[in-house]
Amino acid sequence: MSKREKGFLAGVYPYRRYVLFLVDVFLISLMFFVSAVVLQGSIYELPTEIWWWHWLLLVGCNSLFLMVFGCYDSLWRYAGSKEYLLQFLALICGNVLYALGNYLLIDESMECSLRMQLFIMLLTLVSMWVFRFVYRYGRQMIRLHSYNKRAKTKVAIIGAGDVGVALVDEIRRDPDCTYDVVCFLDDDPMKQRAHVRGIPVYGPISSMTEHLSETEVKEIIIAIPSLEEERKREILHLCSRTGSRVRIMPNIDQQLSDDTGNLMGHVREVEPSDLLGREMVDFTNKEIYEFLSEKVVMVTGGGGSIGSELCRQIAAQHPKRLIVVDIYENNAYDLQQELRQLYGDKLDLCVEIASVRDADKVQLLFRRYRPQIVFHAAAHKHVPLMEGCPEEAIKNNVFGTYNVAQAADAYGAEKFVLISTDKAVNPTNVMGASKRLCEMVVQSMQEISRTVFAAVRFGNVLGSNGSVIPLFKRQLANGGPLTVTDRRIIRYFMTIPEAAQLVMQAGAMAEGAQVFVLDMGEPVKILDLAENLVRLAGLTPYVDVDIIETGLRPGEKLYEELLMNSDTLTATRYNKIFIEQQESIPNEEMERNLMALRDVIATENVEEIVATMRRIVPTFKTPEEVNSQAVADHRIPAEEEQPITV
Repeated sequence: MSKREKGFLAGVYPYRRYVLFLVDVFLISLMFFVSAVVLQGSIYELPTEIWWWHWLLLVGCNSLFLMVFGCYDSLWRYAGSKEYLLQFLALICGNVLYALGNYLLIDESMECSLRMQLFIMLLTLVSMWVFRFVYRYGRQMIRLHSYNKRAKTKVAIIGAGDVGVALVDEIRRDPDCTYDVVCFLDDDPMKQRAHVRGIPVYGPISSMTEHLSETEVKEIIIAIPSLEEERKREILHLCSRTGSRVRIMPNIDQQLSDDTGNLMGHVREVEPSDLLGREMVDFTNKEIYEFLSEKVVMVTGGGGSIGSELCRQIAAQHPKRLIVVDIYENNAYDLQQELRQLYGDKLDLCVEIASVRDADKVQLLFRRYRPQIVFHAAAHKHVPLMEGCPEEAIKNNVFGTYNVAQAADAYGAEKFVLISTDKAVNPTNVMGASKRLCEMVVQSMQEISRTVFAAVRFGNVLGSNGSVIPLFKRQLANGGPLTVTDRRIIRYFMTIPEAAQLVMQAGAMAEGAQVFVLDMGEPVKILDLAENLVRLAGLTPYVDVDIIETGLRPGEKLYEELLMNSDTLTATRYNKIFIEQQESIPNEEMERNLMALRDVIATENVEEIVATMRRIVPTFKTPEEVNSQAVADHRIPAEEEQPITV
């Protein structure tokens, strides 16, 4: 609601209170005279000099308690049982006071009979309620008539509970909304075949295709904010068969602001994360707070997708100081302004523009701030780009990690946590191999350092810069086509908050030379994800929006792995986090390997650079080797029927 609208209502509302008060005074007076006529034949049965005293006393007593009980403080168009109960109690108290006044102030021969007092109260209560019901009904009819004239888009709402009903009320009130809600869908047998707000309730939800086939529904709104992720995915799958556009009401406790209460403003499009069918993992606990509270914490790559979320969550743990290091000043500046707005002077925030490739600057930052906890998120991560520039992946990822790890050791950091990737497992590309080298660097540091070094490995992060999800959303917004590299490709996904929480939890648990991995559920087929996004937008794949296959990119494999060797997997006290124990790497050997990389980079020979990485990372294979083995092991089908457009 705009300030102008609020100002207008603030002026109108007192005026309406006065009008309603005068109406009640009129009804009390009218019922007094009606009662006298009905019970006594005429008002004039009371002497003229006394009946107006009764009238004045009755109006005064009832008016007093109607105001004391706040009967004019509510908007009666939204009144519920509480408002009607308060009015009932006010009239009882008012008439009790009138009876006392009648007994104490008026001569016994002129008193109003108890029967007449009760009759007046009953008629007054009924008349007030009837007036309010008629007023509300009249408003609803006017609003419904206006709504029926403008409603054009046929809509079905899944969930006939409080949220679904409130959504209907708001749709009908909003003069700009053109939705025509034709039905509810609900699994509750008590609601099925009933009508809510005059709208039929069908069910169960699993039969929506049958029910909606007889309607002209163009859009479906899921109005069950408490849905579990698995059930949400099932309902979205059912919705995708209807050919209707699908939107979702998020969790109201998390999303609705007290300022607006605007339900439709929070109904959103289906996000790819809604299709994963996995409950979000939450690691927020006291252990993380104790790990970070009153500590000096440094985050390299702090302006990136994961780094910035990591900074947000660290800031909430009350660190002594938070140092954000990033080479890209725009992202760093945006994060700085966001955190300052949220925390003000409560957060000691320092933002440093620096590259982890600059060993001298890294040493300077550690000397200046003496961080106790280091989260290393700075890295190049785009697979195809790094295939063409392997030396940049090595300089930034490998030597950047080495520089920060060396500084953490030199200046006595308590813990160093490397953010790794599933692409480091049996890598088929330079980026993955460079991240595996990063893991090897921190493993080798454990041999010579008192700092605890650990790595955290997870899959694709939903919504991170450069990931497939923002690409799909942009392509869909532009009318397509959506592009997938191979129809058989599968990936693991997690959300940005999950990734940040996993990193912090791993840091709290780390005891040295460990690789932490998250149970990310079942992998997702990228083609299915693209097709469902199109369907849930109310469109038909390959008809309204094309999906084309572009071919695997350089270094890309059909599936990702999270573990090097499941035989070395160790469970932790958190059922979603596992530790992969790996053989230690001698620091001297690692130093020789890094020296070899420096020498080969100087040659500017791409083939030699990649060959050297293959020697240092024995698991570095070609995509063809890994993909053909995946087909041979039946992890990935050899071919698909009805191939999509290339």
